[in-house]
Amino acid sequence: MSTTPIGGDDELRARVAWSRLIEPGDAVAGELVQTLGAGRALAWARAAATSGDVATLVTALVDAEPSLAEVRRRLANAVGRWAGRFADLDPARDLERMHRLGGGVLHPGSAGWPSGLDDLGPSAPMCLWVRGRLEVSASLDRSIALVGARASTSYGERVAVDIAAGLAEHSTCVVSGGAYGIDAAAHRGSLAAGGTTVALLAGGVDRAYPVGNAPLLERILEQGGSVLSEVPPGGVPSKGRFLMRNRLIAAVSRATVVVEAAWRSGALSTANHAVALLRPVGAVPGPVTSMASAGCHRLLRDGAAVCVTDAAEVLELAGRAGEDLLAERVTETREGDDLDWASRRLLDALPGRSSVGYDDLARAAGLSVAEVRGALGVLELAGLARRLGTGWVRSVRAPTGSRR
Repeated sequence: MSTTPIGGDDELRARVAWSRLIEPGDAVAGELVQTLGAGRALAWARAAATSGDVATLVTALVDAEPSLAEVRRRLANAVGRWAGRFADLDPARDLERMHRLGGGVLHPGSAGWPSGLDDLGPSAPMCLWVRGRLEVSASLDRSIALVGARASTSYGERVAVDIAAGLAEHSTCVVSGGAYGIDAAAHRGSLAAGGTTVALLAGGVDRAYPVGNAPLLERILEQGGSVLSEVPPGGVPSKGRFLMRNRLIAAVSRATVVVEAAWRSGALSTANHAVALLRPVGAVPGPVTSMASAGCHRLLRDGAAVCVTDAAEVLELAGRAGEDLLAERVTETREGDDLDWASRRLLDALPGRSSVGYDDLARAAGLSVAEVRGALGVLELAGLARRLGTGWVRSVRAPTGSRR
């Protein structure tokens, strides 16, 4: 596997430093880096952190770069947040650590960078720490996020496994968060079907969390998948990092599907990020008595998600124009499905044994005699009515399959 070379890349080293300096989703740092470039922004932030007059430096910077005026008031506070971490910055050490893990680092503009992350704007990650397949953009070009509750039910886990396996059979990468419950079921389903799956972690890629899923993460790597994080090696997962990680899951995927989620499940934040990014969102319905599906029903009721029940419907949700169209489903044709309204009314009025004449049929069906004569001709041709003596009776036509 190819890894990012160590040495010589100032942009890479600066972004590696930023990833340790800030917390995920720091939009002030993002604005600064977008305006100045990672290296210049890092140098300015270091100078500001050691200055006794941050306000003067902020004013001078905004005067030189008017596009930063919107974050002017937040810059001084941001410098205060970053200041305590400058002493621990050592990009070469972090890159060497990833090298020993057999991993690499991606950043905007490098080969393999998932372009969907650019939609996050200033909140996009500074870089991605990667174990496994480094060219993750190729895997994520056709990908679906399957997310849900950690405290899942057997129903939710079975649905997640089935959908993930179905997606894998259609060469679609499954993206999830590597957690217990629905996340783990989604990864397992993809792996069992021989598919590629990507796990986005809230901590460093060298820290399996939860620890019980370490073997699952290793299987992902062995089968050609990737384990990603915006947090540098050794980074500890926290509640805030879990919530911010969810924006990455939504951004790298073509669509997000919530398989099972309680009313306040963290999986709903992934769905909300997908909605904000204009990505399709699907939700799997569950029993109305199950609190584990209350969040899915909430998404459906609010119109934020489309109801999906299997892999085919998920593929149609996320498919590009002309791709992954849902196959026509065979259903049983019932008597009268293909009849006009008068013929259906007459069919309901026809007795099954004793024959009835035109006048009696007209009264029973609420039709004129002329309408009865015309409808009887239609029913006779369809094999649903026949003459018996001087009247008419109903015939039974064998059901056949039709498509809708």
